[in-house]
Amino acid sequence: MEEVRKISKFAGGIFHPLFLFKEDFISIRIRKGKAKTKPSPPKERINRQITSSSVRLISAEGSQLGVVTIGEALSKASNAGLDLVEISPKANPPVCRIMDFGQYYYQKERNMREARKKQHIVQIKEIKYGPNTEEHDYKFKLHNAQKFLLQHNKVKFTVRFKGRQLAHKDIGFRLLEKIKQEIKDIVDIDSDAKSEGRTISMIVSPKKEIEKILETQNSGENE
Repeated sequence: MEEVRKISKFAGGIFHPLFLFKEDFISIRIRKGKAKTKPSPPKERINRQITSSSVRLISAEGSQLGVVTIGEALSKASNAGLDLVEISPKANPPVCRIMDFGQYYYQKERNMREARKKQHIVQIKEIKYGPNTEEHDYKFKLHNAQKFLLQHNKVKFTVRFKGRQLAHKDIGFRLLEKIKQEIKDIVDIDSDAKSEGRTISMIVSPKKEIEKILETQNSGENE
């Protein structure tokens, strides 16, 4: 949404609006709403944007052409019908390559989009127990926790108490210690068991090599 406002070029001066002509006003467009925050890859300096007097030049084929003046580098790029791109600005002298910048930048954006798609957002999955959880439910929930860990998510184990059960929080601590011992080979402890109101909770993260560890454990059990 855009709002257009007209203000005098002489704002703050002694001129009265009645004595100003149409051309003495300028229009300012004010765009409302959230700014776009879509990330884009940084652009390298190209051609005349490069300020160094000399550069280390790489040809379009990847051959090292040595240190040349910026004028010579621009001339070679122009003769090849390509761009001169500063690929390493912090080097002394800067490293430039002759290439098709449009194609190069398109590929760079494409690679960035693919990387974002593959990026895994770590979530905290909660597994809830009661102080009197039966063995079948205990194993079933522990199996679900292992699935979450294999997806490289954190897991929060929570023991919730009701009414008079609050007098026996030691049961909850023992239950979480039992879980901790069963999964200690595949997790790192982020937050050890602690009491908060009516609950006791513990947060764990999967080890980086969790798949290999479980594969080794399963193969050992099958032998």
